[in-house]
Amino acid sequence: MSKEKIEYEKGSGNIFRDLGFPNPEEKLAKARLASMIYDIIEERHLTQAGAGKILGINQPKVSALRNGRLSGFSIERLFSFLGKLDRDIEIVIRKRPKDRSEAQISISTVM
Repeated sequence: MSKEKIEYEKGSGNIFRDLGFPNPEEKLAKARLASMIYDIIEERHLTQAGAGKILGINQPKVSALRNGRLSGFSIERLFSFLGKLDRDIEIVIRKRPKDRSEAQISISTVM
């Protein structure tokens, strides 16, 4: 076994920022919301067509949502999907701590 040192760089916690995407906080928030939506769809054992009926979109859009192709979905639209899936949404606005240079968007789930 080799003891060769492997170089690495610690990520920021936001892959979109690390890869240099524009609007990384929004992209991460959308990805987290889409993941939550799809988790609910799977938890309910819905087909993509069945989920589409509930969400008011067609099956290809459910597939796009599932596969992370989120450019056609606003955060507001993702919120509306969560509402259609019987989830409440609570938004809390806080002042950014002085030790952090940029504001961030945080999404959490309460079971």
